[in-house]
Amino acid sequence: MSSRTSPALSKSRFLAGLQCPLRLWYQCYEPHLACEVSAAKQALFDTGHEVGRLATRLYPDGILIREDHFQHEAAVCSTGKLMNDPHVPAIFEAAFFNDNVRIRADIIERVDDGSWNLVEVKSSTSVKHVYLTDVAVQYRVLQDCGVTVNRAGILHINNHYVYDGHELNLESLFSFSDLTDQVTAMQAEIAGALKNLSEMLSAARAPSIKASRHCMRPYLCEFWDHCTRHTPEFWVLNLNGITQERLGELVAMDVQDIRDLPDSFPLTPLQNRIRTTVVHQREYISDKLQAELTDIIYPIHFLDFETAGSAIPRYADTRPYQSVPFQWSNHILDEDGTLQHHEYLCNQDKDPRQEFVASLLDSLGDGGTIFIYTTYEKGIIRQLAEYLPQYHDQLNETLERFKDLCDIIRRHYYHAKFYGSFSLKFVLPALLPDLSYDNLIIQEGNHASLEYLRMIDPATAPAEKKEIRKNLLNYCGHDTLAMVKIREELLKRFRI
Repeated sequence: MSSRTSPALSKSRFLAGLQCPLRLWYQCYEPHLACEVSAAKQALFDTGHEVGRLATRLYPDGILIREDHFQHEAAVCSTGKLMNDPHVPAIFEAAFFNDNVRIRADIIERVDDGSWNLVEVKSSTSVKHVYLTDVAVQYRVLQDCGVTVNRAGILHINNHYVYDGHELNLESLFSFSDLTDQVTAMQAEIAGALKNLSEMLSAARAPSIKASRHCMRPYLCEFWDHCTRHTPEFWVLNLNGITQERLGELVAMDVQDIRDLPDSFPLTPLQNRIRTTVVHQREYISDKLQAELTDIIYPIHFLDFETAGSAIPRYADTRPYQSVPFQWSNHILDEDGTLQHHEYLCNQDKDPRQEFVASLLDSLGDGGTIFIYTTYEKGIIRQLAEYLPQYHDQLNETLERFKDLCDIIRRHYYHAKFYGSFSLKFVLPALLPDLSYDNLIIQEGNHASLEYLRMIDPATAPAEKKEIRKNLLNYCGHDTLAMVKIREELLKRFRI
């Protein structure tokens, strides 16, 4: 069997290889198999770049290496020149290459004794384990290049910072976590991993690895669709809440299809319900479902919120990533079957919370059951009640009227086409295929948040703003109409 020359590793490739060697193989040799970058994922990248640019303002007179990632050799030369200039206090996107590994360090800061601080900037609010590995591989390359590292760590967002609405306090917005001791202790592990990945890439064939939960941790792999194209419709990974240990046991038994589960295999009550439903292709209906759905007071409200939470707070008295509600939809069902629809969407780049609450309370009125899907809206209501004391009592009173339709379905109903999920995106098409989200431009909440931020951006053209507004209203209205129709469809099971 022949072998090949191993391609150079970057820190992103290294981290991909640690998640799954097959992911790294595909990145190097078959990148065309990757799915397109979603709008939500691209937004994460954009947020990271925005936070990274903001972080450089903490290092006045620092200099950016302008060569891009395709000009790595030139970037290494530029980095060396700046490091040799004692008047340069910090370098952004510093480039290094050693032992077939290339990196771009977000920030290296000069220390008086000739050493350097290695600073990796993250838009996260905490230090995740994957970040430790990220810094550790950079630390190794710098050390091997003869750079003495004084401190190495993560500069991340401080989610306790409250914006005053005037000027960002960068010293308070960012927090630095010193990881020097941890990354130093990881160096033997890093060296071993680099060796193993290099040997894997030198092999003649791709490693044989089956898709499983590791494909989603710490990030969803871009080759997920390719690797799962032949998995059965009722895959064991869709057993809601199944542990990694149990999955390992099923892999060892070569069981992929829920229908092939041995009768003796231990399952939770919900997992057993899923298996029974799939095997017999017959929906599960609890004898308590009808009572749960009809224990209501008219008029019935079906309510949904959309929120946006940016890494860098936009409005006074908000924190990084705080969920600021900008839209609601309320379908109202009267006892005679009449269905009304009320909605709100903030049109401007302003704090929408006061207007949001006033319009919402007017729509909800003083009575009637309020159906929501999951308890997310409850959390937003509590947050608004604290921020707007003039509405505190009214908002808290609405909480007593809430019923969680998702929880009712989870406890009392299951359909094989849920595929282990109780998300509206699975429940709705299983029960009412003609009402799926497929024909909507916006199909999930993260995309709605991104489109809203684009709509209120002054740089967005008026015609585009109008189109985004229409798409947002269609999406949020679809969510609440979906709840109306799902409840109606489930109640049909009890009509004679």
